[in-house]
Amino acid sequence: MNALSTDRDFVAVAQARFDALTNYQVTLKSMSAGAELVEALYGYRKPGFVRMDFIRPHAGATLVYSPETGEVLLWPRGLDTFPKLVLSPDNPMIRSPKGHRVDQSDIGALLVNVRTLQQHGDTQAAGVEMVGAHRASHVIVTGTPGHTANGVSRYALWFDEEHSLPIKVVSEGASHEPIETVLMEDLRIDAQSSRLRPFG
Repeated sequence: MNALSTDRDFVAVAQARFDALTNYQVTLKSMSAGAELVEALYGYRKPGFVRMDFIRPHAGATLVYSPETGEVLLWPRGLDTFPKLVLSPDNPMIRSPKGHRVDQSDIGALLVNVRTLQQHGDTQAAGVEMVGAHRASHVIVTGTPGHTANGVSRYALWFDEEHSLPIKVVSEGASHEPIETVLMEDLRIDAQSSRLRPFG
């Protein structure tokens, strides 16, 4: 572990980087206590289109959220196959094991929650570490007693040194119980439209 600058606001830098991008694609892995590993190819395009192609569980299922309609299209057996379901983002069938909604699943929404906690808590720079093959700045944001952001009282984040966005996030509850660990692998930013999986 290497020394990390303590005067840099890594959350603000990441927010500025997210604000500047137009799209991103990533392999998302989410691990929660007592729940099955969720792994999906995740695509995001501003102003808020989301596509998830599931690897596990529900291998082959695809869902697409459109901010224009406010609806989620779900193909349980793959894009453009039968059946196609039209759902609300708050439908329990498509919420994560921890209740996350697809329309609030992008990096920008995460950073809003982290910033909210940061404004009522403490931020610590914990060093530079390797996450897979990437050097990342480890930052811990802890809310003061009684302050949470969507039920999270502590975030540990690893910001990739190359693009400044988080590539690993661990969230904890008020009693320091683990809520979720999220890995974002093979993050690709601002891909050409021809290289993006279609959003419907």
